[in-house]
Amino acid sequence: MSAFPREEIEEMVRRWVAANNEAGATGDWSKMSEFYTEDAIYSWNNGPNWEFVARGRKQIHDWVFGTEMEGLEQWTYPYVRTLIDDQKGEFIGIWRQVAPIEDPEGVPYEIHGTGGSWFRYAGGFQWAWQRDFFDHINAGTVFGAMSKNGQLPPAMLERMKKGSKMPGWVRRSEFDWFSTLVDREA
Repeated sequence: MSAFPREEIEEMVRRWVAANNEAGATGDWSKMSEFYTEDAIYSWNNGPNWEFVARGRKQIHDWVFGTEMEGLEQWTYPYVRTLIDDQKGEFIGIWRQVAPIEDPEGVPYEIHGTGGSWFRYAGGFQWAWQRDFFDHINAGTVFGAMSKNGQLPPAMLERMKKGSKMPGWVRRSEFDWFSTLVDREA
């Protein structure tokens, strides 16, 4: 059984989703790092060779909601489903990725496929870890179309040029996300 009441985790999710929606509306993602413990880990896969890993609230603040959001500031990530496992103190949120820029047909660009985050709650309205998942092929297709149409923000173009030289990117062999996160004590 989780050390935290379901109602507390539900309130954490409510606060998280509200802050996510506000960040998308304002373009200021910096406040999101307050939702993590000092030693939290935030990660996602970057294909067959790379992982993104931020260790600790400062790296999460600087990299996840800093360098990794450059060029995506006004994008929104509305949650469409939230699932809580109160036995393990975990939460999975499924979200969309919608650009503030419209394609030539007047439809906002969107990265289709399944996007989501898996969290472990640490108490005190903070996450111990977060693992994102999303469709990289669809993301690349959207960014390619935006670039072709001259609509990719300069900051995103710069990020794409840097590739694996961005802070937080590590070789996949250097980070075993499953044993590091899932087997990690909450």
